[in-house]
Amino acid sequence: MSSKLAQTYTSASNWAKLTASKLQITKNPNPKQPLPNDKLVFGQSFTDHMVQIKWNDKEGWASPQIVPYGPLSLDPSAAVFHYAFELFEGMKAYRDSNDQIRLFRPDKNMIRMNQSAERIVLPAFDGEELIKVISELIKLDKHLIPKEKGYSLYIRPTLIGTTPGLGVNTPTEALLYVITCPVGPYYSTGFKAVRLEATDHVTRAWPGGVGDKKLGVNYAPSVKPQLEAAERGYQQNLWLFGEEKTITEVGTMNVFFVFKDSTTGKKELVTAPLDGTILPGVTRDSILALTRDRLDSNEWEVNERYTTIYEVAEKSKKGELVEAFGSGTAAVVSPIKEIAFNGESINVPLLEGEQFGELTGTVAQWISKIQYGDEEYKNWSRVVADLK
Repeated sequence: MSSKLAQTYTSASNWAKLTASKLQITKNPNPKQPLPNDKLVFGQSFTDHMVQIKWNDKEGWASPQIVPYGPLSLDPSAAVFHYAFELFEGMKAYRDSNDQIRLFRPDKNMIRMNQSAERIVLPAFDGEELIKVISELIKLDKHLIPKEKGYSLYIRPTLIGTTPGLGVNTPTEALLYVITCPVGPYYSTGFKAVRLEATDHVTRAWPGGVGDKKLGVNYAPSVKPQLEAAERGYQQNLWLFGEEKTITEVGTMNVFFVFKDSTTGKKELVTAPLDGTILPGVTRDSILALTRDRLDSNEWEVNERYTTIYEVAEKSKKGELVEAFGSGTAAVVSPIKEIAFNGESINVPLLEGEQFGELTGTVAQWISKIQYGDEEYKNWSRVVADLK
């Protein structure tokens, strides 16, 4: 450990903690009017306010601020620009039928955000305190939260190193900020199955890397392969790894497959294990918990194990590939209908007349009911505001 890093962690016990009770609010004098739902484009319109919380290695966390949404002022030599000291989270707030605003499993996002921060030596914080601050932000901009199923408020907490200077060192200054935007379905085409191109000439993540952390550096390199796949008519990449062509993720989502043993008739839900290369998605965790709880164990197995593109292709030929889907906060679940590999197409069955498989549709409904408060389940849906 460098002397600079050791000194930083030695002083940690003296840092001021992130505390919601110190929140200060400056209201936007020019509040927006809500956009019609059909005008909402994912990530393109933002609410009236944002959270800003500064940190430095002498004093710790400053008082949280809610201020009018606007540009940040950073030194051109700030560490975030040159050495990618940056991480973020993606979470959503939902408006239920009783006009209450709910967060879906926000504690999971806070845990993952702190794990990402630890990996790139940015400061830790009390997740419950940040949830309280985010809740106040939601209350302030509650008039901009859309109604109707399929619509929500997307929340983007971000933590960046802001230390000026070009040396590669532990950041001594940081900024945690939160912006929100009203959104509709992630894909403009709606809940429709996508075509994938299996990609093995580039690697999304590798052992010992940071594939399990939500760092911006994981995302920019994936755009070029996606554009190349799009030129060939595919919506996303199915990321493969190693000589075995192990399936890891799809696009920026976790991926699930459903197989059926032709001899026993038993079905298996499979997703890659959390081995350090896979992002521990909140939706992924929710799907595993719900299917293990609700599917008949005499008819189903739910396994976190490696599968390969060769296994998927072989099961498809034998009629044992039942369905496949991606999962993530933005899209929730995204059905898959085709995978291109080595010049051949692996066709994934869909329900007759539909754009999804049976379990895909069921899981989407299960999660939606919890998110919108139609069903209570293990305190996953947390009420943070009441609009009545």
